Amino acid sequence: MDQQNKIESRWPVLIATTLSSFLTPLALSTVNVALPSIGREFSINALTLSWIATAYILSAAIFLLPFGKLADMYGRKKVFIYGTLIFTVSSFLMGISRTPEILIGCRVLQGIGGAMIFGTGIAILTSVFPAGERGKVLGINIAAVYLGLSFGPFLGGILTQHLGWRSIFFLNVPFGVIIMVFSIWKVKGEWAEARGETFDAVGSLIYSIMLLCIMYGFSRLPDRSGFTLICIGIVGIGIFVYWELRAKNPILNISLLRTNRAFTLSNVAALIHYGATFAVGFLLSFYLQHIKGLNPQGAGVILVAQPIVQALISPIAGRISDRIEPRIVASLGMGITATGLFLLVFLETNTAIAFIVSSLCILGFGFALFSSPNTNAIMSSVESRLYGVASSMLATMRLLGQMFSMGIAMLLFATYLGRVEITPALYPDLLRSIQVAFMIFGFLCVVGVFASLTRGNVR
Repeated sequence: MDQQNKIESRWPVLIATTLSSFLTPLALSTVNVALPSIGREFSINALTLSWIATAYILSAAIFLLPFGKLADMYGRKKVFIYGTLIFTVSSFLMGISRTPEILIGCRVLQGIGGAMIFGTGIAILTSVFPAGERGKVLGINIAAVYLGLSFGPFLGGILTQHLGWRSIFFLNVPFGVIIMVFSIWKVKGEWAEARGETFDAVGSLIYSIMLLCIMYGFSRLPDRSGFTLICIGIVGIGIFVYWELRAKNPILNISLLRTNRAFTLSNVAALIHYGATFAVGFLLSFYLQHIKGLNPQGAGVILVAQPIVQALISPIAGRISDRIEPRIVASLGMGITATGLFLLVFLETNTAIAFIVSSLCILGFGFALFSSPNTNAIMSSVESRLYGVASSMLATMRLLGQMFSMGIAMLLFATYLGRVEITPALYPDLLRSIQVAFMIFGFLCVVGVFASLTRGNVR
């Protein structure tokens, strides 16, 4: 694509990718507030409910890297539009689901569409904006993510309370249609710098099976089957690395991980950070609605505090990372996130709402300082033909972290509550599991600060 077309495509690309970055977290965060209502309608326990959240993450993570490579080969715009279509159709199907099994199955389909969006959006954005402007536009894009997270609990609470939980899935449909029409109409170009390379089908299959075993196995802990699946997944990592080192056009360039320290440790930092923060909304939704006795709308209003702060600070953090080494800004952000998580360890039955909101604001501030600079560091550390793979790798780390975060929550629920519906008699055990979760997440972030600081500079 020539320079003139790149310049003309910049703002349409920013609009299309920003809208999609708003839609996908909106769809994710509205579900958390609706989970208790879904559980009551279908009479399902907390562990089954958690699969409504994690099925999306699992399927998206499995397909992210393959679709990122396909986008580099055949066109990022094409994969982006098809992904939006799948995401939109699956949202409608979830709205008419009559059993929890069908609902979870449609969440898997939605995750596939999400993988196609995640693996291309940031890559397209990085392709058309020069290095000196990337921090700013990535900050805008990530601010849209947090706006989606902000509106999600609020809209989810209102819609669930007044129109029923199915309305939160129907909400995604008009957004998806708008993004598809605008992208077809205004976004020019395909951005396929890896055109002509062959697709590593064997590597993709090994990668998908390996990831499925690890992530599903973690969700099965402490059962023996969980440990078995994780061990199979670890063996799969070795097989995947062996294959990729010998493949002509590998789906993941292993030498990139071995030789590009900034790329590798920035992804590790993302994995840890998302692993420590994603389940916050899930856990607090249960705490606020069960222990504090709030309705979905009230819980949503409180949960909106964190992503609002993230949305306000992210563009500023992105601009700062264009001027100050991203490693410094991101590491500071992770340290602030750890502080917010440790504060939530002190939750009790009579904890003031003001304390919860303040802790969420600290979390949001730290998250914003981390996310935009870290994304900038990852995308600036690779050449243009690898943007799709780099974008997919980052999104994979995010989803792996999210799955790991939910896995910890599910493991603690299984340990403290068992596979039963949550009743008032179990509220002390629910509270204890939430406190332990925030303690674990806080220490994870402390470890993440060191990974972030040792990555080296990307300039």
